[in-house]
Amino acid sequence: MAASLLLAPPAAAAPADQASRIPESLGVQIAAARAARTGIDWKDCPADWGLEKPIQCGWVKVPLDYAKPYGKTVDIAVDRIGSTGTKEERQGALVYNPGGPGGSGMRFPRRVTTKSPLWVNASKAYDFVGFDPRGVGHSAPISCIDPQEFVKAPKADPVPDTEADKRAQRGLAAAYADGCKERSGEMLPHMTTPNTARDLDVVRAALGERKLNYLGVSYGTYLGGVYATLFPTHVRRMIVDSVVDPSQDNIWYQANLGQDVAFQTRWNDWQDWVAGNDAVFHLGDTRAKVEAKWQELRGKAKAEALGGIVGPAELIGFFQSAPYYDSAWVPVARTFAAWAAGDEQALIDAIAPDMSDTKGNAASENSNAVYTAVECADAKWPTSWTRWDRDNTRLHEKYPFLTWSNAWMNLPCATWRSKQSTPLEVRAGRGLPPVLIVQSERDAATPYQGAVELHRRLAGSRLITEQNAGSHGVTSLVNSCVNTRVDAYLLTGKVDAEDVTCAPHATPVAPAAAAARSLDAAPADLPAREELPAVRRAVSAR
Repeated sequence: MAASLLLAPPAAAAPADQASRIPESLGVQIAAARAARTGIDWKDCPADWGLEKPIQCGWVKVPLDYAKPYGKTVDIAVDRIGSTGTKEERQGALVYNPGGPGGSGMRFPRRVTTKSPLWVNASKAYDFVGFDPRGVGHSAPISCIDPQEFVKAPKADPVPDTEADKRAQRGLAAAYADGCKERSGEMLPHMTTPNTARDLDVVRAALGERKLNYLGVSYGTYLGGVYATLFPTHVRRMIVDSVVDPSQDNIWYQANLGQDVAFQTRWNDWQDWVAGNDAVFHLGDTRAKVEAKWQELRGKAKAEALGGIVGPAELIGFFQSAPYYDSAWVPVARTFAAWAAGDEQALIDAIAPDMSDTKGNAASENSNAVYTAVECADAKWPTSWTRWDRDNTRLHEKYPFLTWSNAWMNLPCATWRSKQSTPLEVRAGRGLPPVLIVQSERDAATPYQGAVELHRRLAGSRLITEQNAGSHGVTSLVNSCVNTRVDAYLLTGKVDAEDVTCAPHATPVAPAAAAARSLDAAPADLPAREELPAVRRAVSAR
């Protein structure tokens, strides 16, 4: 559909019968035309949103159901910071999604206020725009369980010892699915990636942009692929970083099984690094010894939760940051080393939930609810427990780090009490410009094959591979081979004549031995929150 159609007024007034349905493709045209006329009433952000001036906030109204564009609406929260360059340098708005599903993009403009060096050139040309997708944060947030119950610890060990353990976890998953229906049932059928892509197009129109400039990370790459399929002529620039395999048979059951294999691979990488720095961490000078120490920790936490609140599930929630991000390698290893040296409290302080942080707990519960709702609504999941049990039992034998934890997190989709769709066939439509794809070779959350598959489907795209690296979210890392090409693409639209393979970014450097077990500096070592794609925390029970 032509961009001009989206900026034209709708052909007719609202139908008399508000319940009548029309094609969703027409519904999004009507919604986008309405948003283009209305625009966004930009104001200082609410004080409790944590977004400092000159960042501004506003709202974009979208239909809950695009087949009923005159029916119930949802307000999508958006924010922006203006481009820092001259009027001649400005190229429009760059819209960001950090992933999840369930991640908020509202902190994206802070890359400008905090003067993130990787984004100085792009910020001269673009307004940086973030948004909360439908159901997330400030955009009609959904919920599946009381937030304080969601974060309460300790949870059950995700690795089952008996059939009774499995039955208990199945009961918790079914209860969680029921809670989603009870607390957020009206939203659930509409919590799909295609609907979020339609929302993104309405946001584009509200911004006054004829075409979209987009940066998507992790799940945001799948959102970008769906947008490129539905609205190919509306894309101006698109970067997708750390890519979900968009194959219809991969969304989402197989995608999570693939994660289990990739997480084990990257967990092994981290253990090799820890072993190579045994003089610093004293956790073992081989991967096998580091793994034995990990199993010792898991065993003690299973026998008796550390401090009464940190069990095996909580340990996985913390330690999985290391396979996700290289920037977590040192803080996680330091915390592990402190425990091994006898400082159990350091580990408890790093992991235990803060029950007094009701706002943060609500955000965590909301993020998990959206993750579940989108993945369950996007595709039809297996309903046979026999299949789930067989697949995860087999995987756990070789890839034990995350397999069962991941299974329990996704199991609510087996008893989902709302509509489940057939995934969209992601393809490059006519008129789609070159898309820039960035991927590390050993990514745990989005295995490398996903980037290869999306590259195959988006004709004219270019793939930048960070070889022998595995951190999730490559565009937030210092690697000149990647950074210069991202800048060049955003500023000129140019891509290399062929795909590019880059050397890895710098491997994390272990601290001096004397500081290895000191936790004082650990928070500073962790990456800034707004610089990371959204982390989906695997949990075994809610």
